[in-house]
Amino acid sequence: MEFDAVILAGGTARRLGGADKPGLTVGGRTLVEHVVAAVAGAGKAIVAGPERPIPGVVFVREDPPRGGPVPALAAGLSEVRAPWVVLLAGDLPFMTAAHVSAMLRAAERAGGVVLVDDGGREQWLAGVWPAAELKAALAGYGGRSLKGLLGPLVAVRLALRGRPWFDCDTMDDLEEARMNVLNEWTALACKELGIDPATVDRDLILDLTKEVAHGVARPAAPLTAYLLGLAQGAGTAPEDAVAKLTTMAKNWSKATTETLTDD
Repeated sequence: MEFDAVILAGGTARRLGGADKPGLTVGGRTLVEHVVAAVAGAGKAIVAGPERPIPGVVFVREDPPRGGPVPALAAGLSEVRAPWVVLLAGDLPFMTAAHVSAMLRAAERAGGVVLVDDGGREQWLAGVWPAAELKAALAGYGGRSLKGLLGPLVAVRLALRGRPWFDCDTMDDLEEARMNVLNEWTALACKELGIDPATVDRDLILDLTKEVAHGVARPAAPLTAYLLGLAQGAGTAPEDAVAKLTTMAKNWSKATTETLTDD
């Protein structure tokens, strides 16, 4: 299916204290870059929001700026030429190309598709729509609600695995997204190293490295984790190695003072 993508990334992020939400990072990429990557198969990727250094993206601004999702969608649709439109929010860290493909297949069979979350609620900034129908509906619409605009066009309410609808409205949401990336990295790293993930107490190690970074020095945190791994691999680490290292880090300021003043 030929499609263009419209990504809405110009909100005020009030629940994030007015932060540049699409520009916040998860797993080394900004949120909006995650979404752009998910629509890599689009004929045109159109972002309604401030310009950013993302290659191959068309940027548009709604009139007035920050006027809400309906004006932002209208600005994006002015650039759409394909018969189908993938409409997404700019803060969906779990959205992937596979999710977009699944939505497109459902739309090809039936028409307008909106994702639903794990509670069955429609997520109006995650869907696929026939471009001509959406443009016609928008031309005759005077409201401000996406639900009011898109609701009559829905043919399929689609549930997909992997929480592609998950957005980052709060700092807790952002932290959850970042922890999910950490979970994936831990699993992949364990597989690459031939380690059973069940034997890795990730939270204990993270607490240790946090104490070392705070109490000793930032570069000491990864170095400590590496040394601990070497000792465990060699069989020389005591059973309470993490506890001992954590205590050392907490007491580092006092310990170094005593060392430096020791005659």
